[in-house]
Amino acid sequence: MSELADLSAVDLVDAYRSKKLSPVEVTEAVIARIDASEPKLNALWAYDPAEARKAAKASEERWAKGEPLGAIDGVPVTIKENIATKGTAVPLGCAAVSLTPATADAPPAARTREAGGILLAKTTMPDYGMLSSGLSSFHKLARNPWDLSANPGGSSAGAGAAAAAGYGPLHIGTDIGGSVRLPAGWCGVVGLKPSAGRVPINPPFIGRVAGPMTRTVADTALYMSVLSQPDARDTMSLPYADLPWLDLDRDLKGLKIGLWLDAGFGQSVTQETEQAVKKAAQLFADAGAIIEPIGPFLTREMIDGLDRFWRARGWEDVSRLSPEKQAQILPYIFDWIKTAENFSGREVYTGFAQIDAMRNALHAALSGYDFILSPTAPTASYPAEWASPVNDPQKPFEHIAFTVAVNMGGQPAISLNCGYTSGGLPIGLQIIGQQFDDIGVLRLARAFETMRPQQRPWPKVA
Repeated sequence: MSELADLSAVDLVDAYRSKKLSPVEVTEAVIARIDASEPKLNALWAYDPAEARKAAKASEERWAKGEPLGAIDGVPVTIKENIATKGTAVPLGCAAVSLTPATADAPPAARTREAGGILLAKTTMPDYGMLSSGLSSFHKLARNPWDLSANPGGSSAGAGAAAAAGYGPLHIGTDIGGSVRLPAGWCGVVGLKPSAGRVPINPPFIGRVAGPMTRTVADTALYMSVLSQPDARDTMSLPYADLPWLDLDRDLKGLKIGLWLDAGFGQSVTQETEQAVKKAAQLFADAGAIIEPIGPFLTREMIDGLDRFWRARGWEDVSRLSPEKQAQILPYIFDWIKTAENFSGREVYTGFAQIDAMRNALHAALSGYDFILSPTAPTASYPAEWASPVNDPQKPFEHIAFTVAVNMGGQPAISLNCGYTSGGLPIGLQIIGQQFDDIGVLRLARAFETMRPQQRPWPKVA
């Protein structure tokens, strides 16, 4: 029974259509997986198996009539806890946040329900989504299924862990600097940061997107066909485009692909990570793509400026809280943003201006290339108890060098597994596409999926 929890969303929908499987038995299998693994993994918030069972029964009845609601009817899903779901509180991973039930589904949750997805739970995140870590002042420490002493990454920490552990096939996170791709890379799953505005969200913000986290590129594409449906609440969304999400075949011959191994700032890329990414690039070259090295194009000034702006943005919110509430925030986060208390207007503005600098640098780097390949992160995962790979609140962004510029530029990018360390931890490959070319990124990722060596079995936590 528990093996049903490992089936892809694409396979589940086919099985429901042919009446080989029922959403009820699949949901029971996923619940059994969660109940066995979650005491060690701590990936979930607001887990509601009773409600999931009711939704699965309703889906079973729709499939029996041949009347599914949408593309993912009956497929188990988790949603990151900062994406509002009606009736559930949104703690933002922080003990200082009041537990007030949301009055409506945010756009990704609304599209998921409308398409028949079976919502099992929300997934955990660190305080305010400000860490690439499973550490939180509100949730229990989330861990990496590949090694419980390792970090799943973040801020979509629970989503990455849940996807790798087989808590059903579809999960959704959010990403403003790497928060989908980093945990995807560290947990060995597929994580897509769509083009800015491709998936409506609420509230929108510069660089912030919601994106699927799954075990296969096809499942990510299937979920994108649902999540990309329009919603007027997102004032920064793109005009809706009926894209061929499930058309994933492509010939790689003649594609010009840049290989980016030095970001220009941040942690040095480890030898194991560099070798894995180079091997991936060679597979593309063997398939007929033209691979050319790209030098560093980001600067310390860019990331330090963005750091200042994000500190100021965080402090503006937190400074309004009472001292008692401030004391409940994860100390790492509070110590980081409190440094903005005396920033001048010039310091904040020049920091904000680095968003444009990053955008322009990445657009220039992509000029003449169809895609860029890079590590998702410079290193593999790190200790579960740490807040970041360097665990220093005054050096918070050394690990996001390859991911953050893609948020500022708005391009689509995906992370998927390209190898393992000597200790068995996954290594992520990032594929960056031209602006709005979400389909191209998915197709290139699917091509790599078919070319890469056989993957290791998924971890069993229980």
